[in-house]
Amino acid sequence: MSRGLKKRVGLLYGLFALLELLACLYGPFAISGGKPAVSDLFYLLILIAHFMGAGLFLRADRLGRRQRRFLLLRLPELLLFVVLVFFLFSYIYALNANMDYVQRFIAGGGAVRLALSTVRERLHSAFRFLPLILLNGFFYVSGRLPRYPGLRSRGPLAAISRWALPLVLASSFLGAVCFPSFACQEGLAPLAYIAPVPLFLLFEAVSYRRGLFYGAGFGVLQGMLVNYWLGTFSLISLQLVSFFFLFAYTLFLIPSLWAYRRLGAPRFLVLPLAWVFFEYLRSLGFLGYPWGLWGASQYRFLPLIQIASLTGVWGVSLVVLLAASGIAGSLARRLRGEATAWLPLACGLAVVALAAGWGQARLARLARAPQGERVRVALVQQNSDPRKNDYRDTYAALVELTDRAMAAKPELVAWSETAFVPNIRHWSRMDPREHELAALVREFLDYQKSLGTWLLTGNDDYEIAFGADGREERLDYNGALLFSPAGEWVATYHKIRLVPFTEHFPWRRSLPALARVLESFDVYLWEPGSQRVVFRHPRFSFATPICFEDVFPAEIRAFVLLGAELILNLSNDYWSLTEVEARQHFMHAVFRAVENRRPLLRAAASGLTCSVDPAGRLLEALPCYQEGFLVIEVALPGEERTLYTRWGDWFPLLTGGLFGLLCLLGLLRQAGGAETRRPGVGGPRGPGVGGAETRRPGVYWPESKTVFPTSKRARSIPSR
Repeated sequence: MSRGLKKRVGLLYGLFALLELLACLYGPFAISGGKPAVSDLFYLLILIAHFMGAGLFLRADRLGRRQRRFLLLRLPELLLFVVLVFFLFSYIYALNANMDYVQRFIAGGGAVRLALSTVRERLHSAFRFLPLILLNGFFYVSGRLPRYPGLRSRGPLAAISRWALPLVLASSFLGAVCFPSFACQEGLAPLAYIAPVPLFLLFEAVSYRRGLFYGAGFGVLQGMLVNYWLGTFSLISLQLVSFFFLFAYTLFLIPSLWAYRRLGAPRFLVLPLAWVFFEYLRSLGFLGYPWGLWGASQYRFLPLIQIASLTGVWGVSLVVLLAASGIAGSLARRLRGEATAWLPLACGLAVVALAAGWGQARLARLARAPQGERVRVALVQQNSDPRKNDYRDTYAALVELTDRAMAAKPELVAWSETAFVPNIRHWSRMDPREHELAALVREFLDYQKSLGTWLLTGNDDYEIAFGADGREERLDYNGALLFSPAGEWVATYHKIRLVPFTEHFPWRRSLPALARVLESFDVYLWEPGSQRVVFRHPRFSFATPICFEDVFPAEIRAFVLLGAELILNLSNDYWSLTEVEARQHFMHAVFRAVENRRPLLRAAASGLTCSVDPAGRLLEALPCYQEGFLVIEVALPGEERTLYTRWGDWFPLLTGGLFGLLCLLGLLRQAGGAETRRPGVGGPRGPGVGGAETRRPGVYWPESKTVFPTSKRARSIPSR
C-alpha cells in the first residue's frame, strides 16, 4: 500500500468516526438530554477505536513491517467483528423496545436508553452501526484482493486463512439455524454436520492465536443467534450469556487447539472429544447453561438419538461432531494432496451409520415391548404470562379450560409454572375480606377442592429462616404445589436449578451492591431449593422439573433414581413471544425422555404443551400461543433403568479422559524436539518450541520471498 493510499484510508476512518460522533451528539438519534446511557458509552468506545485506527494509518510509515501487516489485514477485521456484535445486540433489543419490561425500566430511570417504538430503535441501530460495518467491510475485502507481501503464500490453505472471518460468520449462522431458529422453527438438523466444517478448516490454516480469536468469535456469534430471544427476557440476559460463551469457548480452545496443532493422524478426534467434554463442563455449577448442545439439534432423528439411553445427549453430540471433523479433515488432506484424504470422512460416516443402525434396532425392540398401566393427565395451557397479566384474568382462563378438561375425567390436572401467582402460603392465612389476593387464594382453594381430582400448579412459595445474626428473613422460591382431591396441600417442590444472574445470584449477601445492580435491571432473584421431591399419586410417581431444569441431564436422572415414573415439566415460555424459544426448550427436553426411558409431559403457560414417549417421539402437542388443553393417556414404564440412568455422565468424562491422553501425546511429541506442520498451518512463524519444521516443496511461505524447489520429498528447513 502506497504512502498516499494509507493516508487516504486513515482520513476515511477519521471522517466516518467524526460524522458518527456528530450524529450521536446532534443528529436525529442524538443522546437525549446530553446524558449517555450504558449503550451510548459502549458506542463511543467503538468510535474512539476507529479514531485510533485512523491515527495508525496516518502514521503507518513509522511502523515496522509486522505492524503494517496487522494494520492492513487485522485491524479492519477486528473492528468489523466488534461492530457486528454490537449491532446485533442493538438490533435485538430494538425489536423489543416497546415491551412492558422495557417500559417499566425506562419509567424507573434505567441505565439503558430505549425508546418505546421498535421502528425508531431499529432505525437508530442502523444509523449508528451500518456505516461502520460498510467502512470496515470495504477495507477488509480490499485489503485481501491485491497481492501484498503478507499474502504471498500460495499454500493450499492460504485462501482459507485469508478469508477467515466470512468463514466464521458462515459457521456461526449455520450453527444457529441447525437448531430451531428464525430461519426454520423446526431446525435444519442436517446442517449440524456441516456448520463446524469451516471453523475446523480454519484451525488447519491459521496460527494458534488467530485460531483462539476466530473460535471465541464463533462461540459469541453462534450463542447470540441461538439465544437471541433472551432479549425478551430481561435487559441483561443476552449480554450475560454472550459473555459466558466468550469466556467458555476461550477456555475450551486454549488446550484443544494446542493439542490439535501437535498431533498427526489422530488430530481429527481432538476437537470432537474436547467439544463434548466442554459441553458437559458448561452444564455444571452456578453458571451451568447447557442450552444449544450440539447433539440436541438431532432431536427429530429418532434412530440416532436412541444412543442417549447409553451415553446421554453427549454421545449424540460426539457422533455429529466426529462427522463434521471427518469432513473437515478430509477436505484439508485433499487440499494438501494426501493419498489418505478419504480416511477421516469414512471414519465419521461410519460412526453415524453405526449409531443410527443401533438406534433403529432399539426402536423396533421398543415397539414390541408390552405397554404398562395407563394414567390420564390433563395439561392446561392458558396462553398468558401469569406474572404480567391480571391475576384474576389468568385464573379465570385456567378455571374455564380445566372445567372443559374435566369431561375426560383426568386423574391429575397440571397447570404451568407460576400459573397461579398469588402466594398461597401467605394469602391463605389472611382474612379474604382484608385483601383481594387473599380472596382470590380462597376462591382457588375452594375450586380445587370441588374438582374431585389431583391438581398440580406452579406458585410462588416461601419459608422463614433465621440468619447468622439471628434475624428473621424470608426466602422466596419458585415452587410446584400438589393438592389432593380432598383439598389437602400434599407436597411442594422448590426449583433447584435457577437461571444464573436473572433468577439467582448466590453472592447476594456478600456482594449486595452487585445484587442491587442486577435488581435495577428488572431482575427478580429467588432462592434455590434444597431437596428433590418426587410427588406420589395413588397410581404413579412423578417429578416436576420447573422451566429450564429439564435441559440438565443430571438433574432429571436424579429424579428418576428417586423413583419418578413420569417427568412432568412446568414451564412459562410465553414471555419469549416467539415459538423459536419454545421449540428449543422442547428440543432439549426430548432427550430426558430417551436418556431415562420415561414418558415426558410438559404443561406450559404457552410454549409447547405436549406429550413425548420414552423413545423421544412427539405424540401430541398444543399450538403455541393458543388457549387449550390436552388430556393424555400415559403408559407407565417398567422398573428397568437405562445405562445412562445407572451410570450417569460417564460418557463426557470418558471423552475428557481421552482428550487428556491426546494432550499427553502432544506433550510427548513436543518433548521429542520437533513439531510437524502442514503447509498453510501456523502462519509465518516457526515451531512453538525449537525444532524442525517440515515444509512441502514448491510452496511460497508467508512473509518469505523464497520459493522452495519442487522435489519428490519434503525438505527439512531449520526454524527462522
